[in-house]
Amino acid sequence: MFANLRGLPPLLIQAGSNELLLDDAVRLAARAAADDVPVTLEVTPGVPHLFQAFAPMLDEGEAALSRVTEFLHAAFTLPPRARTTARPHPDNVEPNG
Repeated sequence: MFANLRGLPPLLIQAGSNELLLDDAVRLAARAAADDVPVTLEVTPGVPHLFQAFAPMLDEGEAALSRVTEFLHAAFTLPPRARTTARPHPDNVEPNG
């Protein structure tokens, strides 16, 4: 909570409203924002600590894991124009002939 968070990748912080560490999650989100780290804080009502682990039994857990997937995809997938095609290094190309 007291470290410099500048340079971290985007953060998704999920906590339940009955989370034992909810205050810490809120403080971490505030610290990240203060250090110009893109941060999303989601507080899900009425669920406990590690509610995502109960995804098979809790709709909220399943929904939270789906949002994690969407977040990671959006945060770390390059747009089509930013992708490059791998090209062999000139030293590894066989001469034509």
